[in-house]
Amino acid sequence: MIDSLGFVVFLIAIALAFDFINGFHDAANSISTIVSTRVLSPKYAVMWAAFFNFAAIFIVGTPVAKTMGVGIIHPEIINNHIIFAALGGAIVWNLVTWYYGLPSSSSHALIGGLIGAGILKAGIGTLVWGGLIKTALFILLSPAIGMFLGFCMMVLVLNLSRNSNVARSSHLFRRLQLFSAAVYSLGHGMNDAQKTMGIIAIVLYSKGLIGPVFHIPFWVVFACYAVIALGTMSGGWRIVKTMGTKITKLQPIGGFCAETAAAISIIGASMGGIPVSTTHTIAGAIMGVGATRRLTAVRWGVAGTIVWAWVLTIPISAAISAIIYRLSVAFIK
Repeated sequence: MIDSLGFVVFLIAIALAFDFINGFHDAANSISTIVSTRVLSPKYAVMWAAFFNFAAIFIVGTPVAKTMGVGIIHPEIINNHIIFAALGGAIVWNLVTWYYGLPSSSSHALIGGLIGAGILKAGIGTLVWGGLIKTALFILLSPAIGMFLGFCMMVLVLNLSRNSNVARSSHLFRRLQLFSAAVYSLGHGMNDAQKTMGIIAIVLYSKGLIGPVFHIPFWVVFACYAVIALGTMSGGWRIVKTMGTKITKLQPIGGFCAETAAAISIIGASMGGIPVSTTHTIAGAIMGVGATRRLTAVRWGVAGTIVWAWVLTIPISAAISAIIYRLSVAFIK
């Protein structure tokens, strides 16, 4: 037997573990381009990314957290078992994809976890279709927007620097890439840390611990930003290799364009309260940059494998979550 308050503390700990793994898993998104172009070593790149992951606390509110808390499944059916199962499903899928070096979406794994446990408890009617349609739409749009912006940024920058020699251009964009990586890491922190905030807040709200109106307490905001930054500092080196070298070969100018394009997409979505995949967006931007040289510059076979991981994330994490929910209900009282 676990008392109610003790289980709440346990769930918050699991949620923060997910937040850490999210940072660890998605560190590759923040640092892959800046490492592959040799602007920073891996050691300093993760420190740079982690600092700006946390700095996002001063930039934006909590619109994405509110979507995660009340915009995926109806909050009145949420209980301890659903949260435990949703986090468990997301963590398992994150670790599997990390092991195989596949850049999948932590966000969609968590959404899949909520869907799987929610449907098993209350049926298909528990889904909040408005929030789900918006999220599903951006599963398709976020990599496409990243690819389009990456392509356009690269074309624009190449034209602006056409009169510069290679050495001068490389020196300039190595410096600019520090800025673009920082902005991208801000966007990553904004969007991804808020997803865990939403989960913790809905646990507290369901137990009446934050009052009658759903909101995100500041200590939750601070804890989630701090933990995702620590996760990023731990680094997910398997995925760095896939993102930074296997999709296409990047130079500093390409790294700058990919990071800037992805940052614009993610920060825009965060302001709109849309939980997008930072993984999908940066991968799309890298493909767009590579395609400006020629279509064969992008290793489409690797890209295809990544896309399959994206497609499978929500259904597999939902299935894992449903299994964990069933076991939780049976064995945890």
